[in-house]
Amino acid sequence: MVWTKECTANVSTFLEKRFGMFLSGTALCLVFVTSCKPKIPPPGPPEVQVVAVVQKDVPYYREWVGSCDGSSNAVIRAQVSGYVWHQDYQEGRLVKTGDLLFQIDPRPFEAVLNQAKANLAQAEAQQGKTELDVKRYTPLVKEQAISQQELDDAVQANLAAKAQVLAAKATVQQAQLNLDFTKMISPISGIAGISKVGVGDLVSPNSGDLATVSTVNPIKVNFFLSEQEYLYTVKHSAVTGWGKGGPGPDLELLLADGSTYAQKGLISAVDRQVDDKTGTIHIAALFPNPDTILRPGLFVRVRALVGTHRDALVIPQRAVSELQGKYQVAVVEAGNKVSVRSVKAGERIGPDWVIEDGLKPGEQVVAEGVQKARDGLTVVPKPFAAVTDQPPAEAKPQTK
Repeated sequence: MVWTKECTANVSTFLEKRFGMFLSGTALCLVFVTSCKPKIPPPGPPEVQVVAVVQKDVPYYREWVGSCDGSSNAVIRAQVSGYVWHQDYQEGRLVKTGDLLFQIDPRPFEAVLNQAKANLAQAEAQQGKTELDVKRYTPLVKEQAISQQELDDAVQANLAAKAQVLAAKATVQQAQLNLDFTKMISPISGIAGISKVGVGDLVSPNSGDLATVSTVNPIKVNFFLSEQEYLYTVKHSAVTGWGKGGPGPDLELLLADGSTYAQKGLISAVDRQVDDKTGTIHIAALFPNPDTILRPGLFVRVRALVGTHRDALVIPQRAVSELQGKYQVAVVEAGNKVSVRSVKAGERIGPDWVIEDGLKPGEQVVAEGVQKARDGLTVVPKPFAAVTDQPPAEAKPQTK
């Protein structure tokens, strides 16, 4: 409507006759504006984004936190006391079985060995004399040239001399062994760690670890399952024999930087029992590690394909509302009216959620704007802009 001077005059005349007052055009306009507010139209139906319930086969995974360890670990300790003469390996490099790692000053042990060898020679000489005495006395007894007692003494002396020879040989062997222990060699092939001692340090069997050699190809990954996780995984495993000594499903590793390790692994051992203190069972897996990228101590996430949901009904997780342990979904029905339903939620897989009961394939559910979708309300549905390129995530059993 266009307000003109004629309108102002008509209104002014009406007010003057009716109420006995006269208003100027400006005042009249203010009265009109302040007293005649325009009517605001009621809001239309809210816009929501909807997505169809999809029925498809869905693989589902489980994930656990694990740590890397050498498939074999050899802790190098001193077995004799002495000063470290030199270190014969490069720290952090590959060593082979039999490679020399440390050399303890061998000279004191060489002296002990020489002394033991001398004692052995003396014992053998003495035993040789007593043996000759026995041979010499035996015919003399028959001729009654000497008494039987003298022969018996010679025989016993010979036996004692033989025992001395055996003891001396054992001393030589121990001295040789101690001398060999001055050379600390690697019992396995693997990566040799950083040394904890330096050249010139005095070491002994009580000195603790000097270094550690670990076989890292393959590398072992240890992880632990709770009793519930173990039973759930075994029952739902796609591979027969998972918990019965079989290799189980292929395992993947998710590294700390978010990347997925290129090599797949297999379960190598399932512990014989559940730890009664922690309620978990120890699982060990082996992964190829040809480039030695993985090192002991790395924390990783172990992921396993447990199975496949056949003909599962899938909707985005954001379409599901949880309240006091109950799950609800807003369904857009005929006439664009909202029906809020209770559903039975199953596994979470990536950005989606498997719905076990309460929905049908093809039904439209609200995925964006759920807070606007009240039961019985009419809405304006729009297609949902789905989030793509999501990696598969851990499938968690819902507590019912």
